[in-house]
Amino acid sequence: MDNAPHGSADPRHHPGMESVSTVLGRLGGWAPRGPLIAATSRRAVAAALKRGEIERIALGIYALPGLSVDEAAVLAYDGVLSHMSAAQAFELPLLHAPEKPHITLPPHRHPRPGPPAVLHWAPTSATERRDRITSLQRTVVDCARTLPFGESLAIADAALATGRLTQDELLGATAALRGYGCPNAGRVAAAASGLSESFLESVLRSLLISAGIEGFEPQMLVTYGSFRARVDLGHRVALLALEAEGFAFHGSRRDFAADCRRYDELVAAGWLVLRFTYEQVIGDPAWVVATVRAALDQRLGK
Repeated sequence: MDNAPHGSADPRHHPGMESVSTVLGRLGGWAPRGPLIAATSRRAVAAALKRGEIERIALGIYALPGLSVDEAAVLAYDGVLSHMSAAQAFELPLLHAPEKPHITLPPHRHPRPGPPAVLHWAPTSATERRDRITSLQRTVVDCARTLPFGESLAIADAALATGRLTQDELLGATAALRGYGCPNAGRVAAAASGLSESFLESVLRSLLISAGIEGFEPQMLVTYGSFRARVDLGHRVALLALEAEGFAFHGSRRDFAADCRRYDELVAAGWLVLRFTYEQVIGDPAWVVATVRAALDQRLGK
């Protein structure tokens, strides 16, 4: 039995009224203030907010607790997750996670107050607005327009490796681009390969491309008698292999022994193997390029 005094009904239990959190759940987890009050009451919304049952994520915008930073920003600005934030959502590799969500808004819309975010203005498709995230293709192109060549090439390589995007589609998407970042986007589309197996390998390849060093193939198969091995980047003429070594490439003593055996087999087959660490590729790219160039010249007798 409700023991509340007459005239002080608890807004959580108003006869015939859905709770504010129930209404938000029915509306997809969020709603503007107007429709939320229309379905409940001002008093109920204020009480639910005070109890922590709902959150105000922007002026006049309420949501159920527990939204991620990206979700809250998308709803607060009524936009679409894009650029690095969309790449992260698609689990594409990034050198650094975005410090703030990247949100794309319709052209000419004035942004309303909201949480910290990087705002972009561009048309989006009906599907993107429905899903609240740019398409995989659009995400790759947006990143290629705004990020350095190596980072954006790694994103494009990983997207192609998923099989959900082809290089022809990527080339087509960049062919008609105009404005900021278009040259880099076209360059990324032309160089992208779904064969690359890691972020570091893609960045290493980008260093060679930027330096004008040609002839290296990603994930090249080396055969010598019964020996078979793939190298991250291989030059068939120079018999020069480049390996991009991440933080931990040996999971056990057995893995370490297998890696040493593979290295010895490559050397016995006449290959020179250069191994580059994350710190070298990211932190000292000029030295990496100079080392590869010197080894290539030596192998080709220049």
